[in-house]
Amino acid sequence: MSPDADFDCPRCGAAVTEPLYGPCGPCRTDLRARMRGVARQVEATAYEPKMNVTPNAVAVKE
Repeated sequence: MSPDADFDCPRCGAAVTEPLYGPCGPCRTDLRARMRGVARQVEATAYEPKMNVTPNAVAVKE
Protein backbone atom coordinates (compact mmCIF):
# COMPACT_ATOMS: atom_id res chain seq x y z
CA MET A 1 0.00 0.00 0.00
CA SER A 2 1.20 3.54 -0.62
CA PRO A 3 2.53 5.74 2.18
CA ASP A 4 0.14 7.95 4.10
CA ALA A 5 -1.08 11.12 2.40
CA ASP A 6 -2.00 14.45 3.97
CA PHE A 7 -5.37 15.86 2.87
CA ASP A 8 -8.53 17.48 4.19
CA CYS A 9 -11.46 15.21 5.04
CA PRO A 10 -14.07 15.67 2.29
CA ARG A 11 -16.87 15.40 4.86
CA CYS A 12 -15.80 17.58 7.81
CA GLY A 13 -12.79 19.45 6.39
CA ALA A 14 -10.33 18.39 9.12
CA ALA A 15 -6.68 17.86 8.15
CA VAL A 16 -5.92 14.11 8.24
CA THR A 17 -3.13 11.68 7.34
CA GLU A 18 -4.56 8.46 5.90
CA PRO A 19 -3.32 5.85 3.40
CA LEU A 20 -6.41 6.33 1.17
CA TYR A 21 -8.43 9.42 0.28
CA GLY A 22 -11.84 9.53 1.94
CA PRO A 23 -13.60 10.46 5.18
CA CYS A 24 -11.50 10.61 8.35
CA GLY A 25 -11.81 7.99 11.11
CA PRO A 26 -14.45 9.80 13.21
CA CYS A 27 -16.52 10.53 10.08
CA ARG A 28 -16.36 6.86 9.03
CA THR A 29 -17.51 5.80 12.50
CA ASP A 30 -20.38 8.30 12.36
CA LEU A 31 -21.39 7.15 8.87
CA ARG A 32 -21.37 3.49 9.94
CA ALA A 33 -23.61 4.32 12.92
CA ARG A 34 -26.06 6.37 10.82
CA MET A 35 -26.23 4.19 7.71
CA ARG A 36 -26.21 0.75 9.31
CA GLY A 37 -28.99 -1.43 7.95
CA VAL A 38 -30.91 -4.20 9.66
CA ALA A 39 -30.47 -7.70 8.23
CA ARG A 40 -33.69 -9.37 7.19
CA GLN A 41 -34.73 -12.67 5.67
CA VAL A 42 -35.88 -12.44 2.05
CA GLU A 43 -37.90 -15.25 0.50
CA ALA A 44 -37.01 -16.11 -3.07
CA THR A 45 -39.72 -17.37 -5.40
CA ALA A 46 -39.26 -20.70 -7.17
CA TYR A 47 -38.12 -20.49 -10.78
CA GLU A 48 -40.88 -21.22 -13.29
CA PRO A 49 -39.97 -21.23 -17.00
CA LYS A 50 -42.00 -19.04 -19.33
CA MET A 51 -44.79 -20.79 -21.20
CA ASN A 52 -43.67 -19.46 -24.60
CA VAL A 53 -40.34 -21.34 -24.41
CA THR A 54 -40.20 -24.33 -26.76
CA PRO A 55 -37.86 -27.30 -26.32
CA ASN A 56 -34.71 -27.47 -28.40
CA ALA A 57 -35.51 -29.40 -31.59
CA VAL A 58 -32.14 -31.19 -31.59
CA ALA A 59 -32.45 -32.22 -27.95
CA VAL A 60 -35.88 -33.86 -28.43
CA LYS A 61 -35.04 -35.53 -31.79
CA GLU A 62 -35.77 -39.26 -31.62
